[in-house]
Amino acid sequence: MTNPSDLQRACLDAWNRRDFDTMKNLLHSDYTYTGPDGRELKVPEAMKSHRMWATALPDGKVEIKWVVAQGDVSVCEFVASGTHNGELMGIAPTGKHVEIRVCKVMETRDNKIYRDRDYMDLLGLMIQIGAVQFPGNKAA
Repeated sequence: MTNPSDLQRACLDAWNRRDFDTMKNLLHSDYTYTGPDGRELKVPEAMKSHRMWATALPDGKVEIKWVVAQGDVSVCEFVASGTHNGELMGIAPTGKHVEIRVCKVMETRDNKIYRDRDYMDLLGLMIQIGAVQFPGNKAA
């Protein structure tokens, strides 16, 4: 049996390399991904979402802070950073550097990633790229 923590690390490492074929091979045939918008996506829509982040942050990298597993579930905290040089959810590139902490919860089945949920501060990301203003900040 593959350790869920190893699958977590392998998936994030593949994203860092933009190796989407390897990433897809780690996924169970019934894989679902729930991103920061709360929508549950199945393959191939889920892979489009993973690619969207890579396109929006072409120099983007994730740095794993810690991973813990119990049974078929692993939880990982990582920091994603990069420069917003591609379209992000309809927002034109700003050239601004961003950094965001993400909590990823993965469930495995048959030694593959079965369910994947990302929790992140999407508002904080939107503030960093200038798409929204933090409440209380006055426009310059």
